[in-house]
Amino acid sequence: MYNLAESIIFGFREIFNYRVMKIALSVGLVITALWAVIGYFIWDGLIAFSASFLDLLPFSMLRENGALILSSFLWFSLVLITFALILFFFSNKILEKVSKEKYNLFSILLIFASALVWSIIWFFKGEYFHLEFLKLLNLLPFETVEVGISYLLGIYFIYIAITVTTLITTSFLSEMLLKGVHKNYFPYDDLLKEDEVATSKIRVKDITIYMVVSIFTFPLLFIPILNFVIQLILWVWIIKDTLINDSSALLIPRDKRESLSVHKFDFMVISVVTSLFNFLPLFNVFGPFFGEIAMFHYLKQIEKEL
Repeated sequence: MYNLAESIIFGFREIFNYRVMKIALSVGLVITALWAVIGYFIWDGLIAFSASFLDLLPFSMLRENGALILSSFLWFSLVLITFALILFFFSNKILEKVSKEKYNLFSILLIFASALVWSIIWFFKGEYFHLEFLKLLNLLPFETVEVGISYLLGIYFIYIAITVTTLITTSFLSEMLLKGVHKNYFPYDDLLKEDEVATSKIRVKDITIYMVVSIFTFPLLFIPILNFVIQLILWVWIIKDTLINDSSALLIPRDKRESLSVHKFDFMVISVVTSLFNFLPLFNVFGPFFGEIAMFHYLKQIEKEL
């Protein structure tokens, strides 16, 4: 348990490292821009797909889930607006007190604080917003509600695509990332030579399984609470497999990897913490980097026990 807590703390500390932060932000910006362009060209198709599925749902379920989606979207928007307004009105004072090297760290902490404040408000007042959106949707015709929710689902699909692409990209960059961590903290230990072909096959297999399961479980995303649980389980599964695969390729000989199952609870905890990044706007970019570093540190601590 001590190794687990230490590795999680290590992961959080390292994502605030300037080098890691620069890589994470660069990857996040490129992938977001890429999916923005792709989204522009496939948007009509996404909306048509969403609308065709929503046609199969009874209006009561559509209205209930619409209120839930609108409430979540409002929370998401308020987090970003609060962050933007603080920077807009106080940027000069912030620059006076925060050095350029620590400005990115300050921005991350600011958006985290914004998300935390609005999460507390939603904890106490979330039901009120949900009911108000229900009242609004009751006044609108089915076609209007369907179109509105179709647009929100389109945004949701793009967000999931950005999140999964960031995870896979970080996985392909993991050797470079983790070698930097290893050089800084474990310079006298040797790393294994990663079998890139075998590792890439596992990545492709995992993302294929994730996509297939996501398609089959998509209808369940319209059931409140279960939608959150399903999404979390899917993220935890693909994240856990990806992180263990990347770090063990550099640290654990193939003949010893079966013994890693003894530590599956700790792997699960690191994966759950990593998955929770995906529920925060902008923070989802840093989740895979945190997970890769925390898992690497954990395996480094236990490798002599295997």
